Amino acid sequence: MARTIHSARIAGPVPYIGCDGKHRDIPLGPCIVEQEDGPLVDIVWGVRGQNSTVLPIEAMASATDSGHLVLLD
Repeated sequence: MARTIHSARIAGPVPYIGCDGKHRDIPLGPCIVEQEDGPLVDIVWGVRGQNSTVLPIEAMASATDSGHLVLLD
């Protein structure tokens, strides 16, 4: 499996469902996008990378197209 890691920035609302089942937005600011072969990507954020969620690749593409998720590399 090929793994791609991107430095990125959340610049607008990128929704996800928290572990408590509530809809939330990833906080604005820096993050890391980890993508492997398959339909999901991991988004990691926080000072020590302590927060993460998994999004369908379509949701990531939509967030990128809208400018809410900016890949920096």
